[in-house]
Amino acid sequence: MFGFIPKDEQFFKLFKAMTENIIEGAKLLKDMLDNFENPVESQRKIKDLEHKGDSITHEILKKLNKTFITPLDREDIHSLASQLDDILDLIDASAQRIVMYNVKAITPEAKSLGFIILQTCYLVDKAVALLGQKSNDQIFKLCVEINSMENEADRVSREAIRRLFDDEKDPIQLIKWKEIYEFLETATDKCEDAANTLESVVGKNA
Repeated sequence: MFGFIPKDEQFFKLFKAMTENIIEGAKLLKDMLDNFENPVESQRKIKDLEHKGDSITHEILKKLNKTFITPLDREDIHSLASQLDDILDLIDASAQRIVMYNVKAITPEAKSLGFIILQTCYLVDKAVALLGQKSNDQIFKLCVEINSMENEADRVSREAIRRLFDDEKDPIQLIKWKEIYEFLETATDKCEDAANTLESVVGKNA
């Protein structure tokens, strides 16, 4: 894989920096959901990481514009950078809504989604770390796991929303929590988008 392609290791290092930053954001979100001691402070820390992620994304795209020969197709570098950036954007957006909607207590389903998001981000980080190496099968396997985790998040979210409509009598709370669940689940959708790009990269360079 990538045997005859000139490598610019800096791209791979920047992608790894992005996924490590994403993991920190996912950890903060999970802790926010599990402990819920100071959600405003948790959200502020996540926002700081989101800004850091934006800076890394900008650095990748700036480097892409200045690099004549890239280790991956230019569109794949651009897509992967954007998709990784989207993951942390959705983590931040989920935390924002919990604060903005003045949530008083976290549901078990939201905690489950926080756990799934973190585990999926770990898988994305592992797959990205293998870029530029002869690790086709390993990347494919990790992408399959990412897809499975996204399916599980989708199942948890659907069940949570079904319960909302069955049990929640306050329409305002129903609207708030439906949106929170959807944002949490969409974070795993963004992980799946990144996995799809990684699979494409592996296929092109097999």
